[in-house]
Amino acid sequence: MKKIRLGGSDVKAGEISLGCMRMSELSLKDAAYVIENAMEAGVDLFDHADIYGGGKSEEVFARAIGMNDDIREKMIIQTKCGIRKGFFDFSKEHILESVDGSLRRLQTDYIDILLLHRPDALFEPEEVAEAFSILKESGKVRYFGVSNQNPLQMELLRRHLKQDIIINQLQLSIVHTPMIDAGLNVNMMHDPAIVRDGGALDYCRLNNITVQAWSPFQHGMIEGPFIGNKDFPEVNARLQELAEKKGVTDSAIAIAWILRHPANIQPVVGTMNPKRLKDIAKASDIELTRKEWYELYLAAGNKLP
Repeated sequence: MKKIRLGGSDVKAGEISLGCMRMSELSLKDAAYVIENAMEAGVDLFDHADIYGGGKSEEVFARAIGMNDDIREKMIIQTKCGIRKGFFDFSKEHILESVDGSLRRLQTDYIDILLLHRPDALFEPEEVAEAFSILKESGKVRYFGVSNQNPLQMELLRRHLKQDIIINQLQLSIVHTPMIDAGLNVNMMHDPAIVRDGGALDYCRLNNITVQAWSPFQHGMIEGPFIGNKDFPEVNARLQELAEKKGVTDSAIAIAWILRHPANIQPVVGTMNPKRLKDIAKASDIELTRKEWYELYLAAGNKLP
């Protein structure tokens, strides 16, 4: 699998990562099989969050592989904090407590990347900065990022941080493209022209922040997969045509569509099916033409101005 550099860091990761939200539902044996197959396919970044399975996903992950120094050096562990039951919390106290909990469950001394999980309307950037500095200086966290934040939210945070933001995790799939639509419909008087995220994609490219695409197979907000869904006949037909032409699965083509974007976006796939994950990983070897990319974009129901 091809590697990409994450933001302005010295971390190089496979261009496709594995989201571990559903790992809490697996047995230790099945979880180990998923992780081993992922690494064999070149997937080495594993995305967690303290809320996934109420913390159980992190625990199952570490226990399944028998976490030790040798294994730990071969993977990049990313986790997130900030979502609590009924509210968001970017307080210094919660960030520090959350990281200690993740470290304990993951059976490791350090987190490679810590993301703030969705924006907290009540966050104080000075407090976040203090927490990040404590975590960095103690060696508990090496790099930092955010998820679902717009440019001004990132600017406010960066003004106070000593560390770089290297990741912004944003929803993106062929059928969920607002960050792309707005750039294609500049100065137009219709819905796709609405800038819903403040220009997050361009901001991240300008500031060397890697965009990670979550829910790359979902429509709506985790309302279900669009692949094989009868409600999306045109895009599925085109995905199948390209899959047959290139000798891969339709899921691999859907990921290749994201990888084709010059922003070096890293998809976060959440499958716990080892075979499907290996099939998806083949997207790294597929490069869609410009014409094919736009054909899929249009097949998803989008229109060009």
